[in-house]
Amino acid sequence: MPQVSRLDVITTGARRRWTLEEKQRIVAESFSAPRLTSATARRHGLSASQLFTWRRRARAGKLAADDAGPVFVPAMVASERLTLADSRAGLMEIELRGGRRVRVDASVDVSALKRVIDVLEER
Repeated sequence: MPQVSRLDVITTGARRRWTLEEKQRIVAESFSAPRLTSATARRHGLSASQLFTWRRRARAGKLAADDAGPVFVPAMVASERLTLADSRAGLMEIELRGGRRVRVDASVDVSALKRVIDVLEER
């Protein structure tokens, strides 16, 4: 019976969530010496392309505390209910990746909608 001389463990691509502090520490380490980006990525178990993205965001000032993740806001419940016929006028449905949908009417605040879609797309 032959003995196994090498065993490779293959991951299934499970996602890992990195805290803002971890991202900043890893990016700082990758900037510490030239040509260490790929080695730094391997050492921390992430792809080099992910680390390059973090580095680009750090240089642009987008890897900061306000980038820590989604923020929840309180929802307001209206006392009056719209009928199905009333709600169809000006209704727009946006389908996102993963089968998620966002429905808005013509009076939606565009900047708020953009923030909501950005948060949903990052998940």
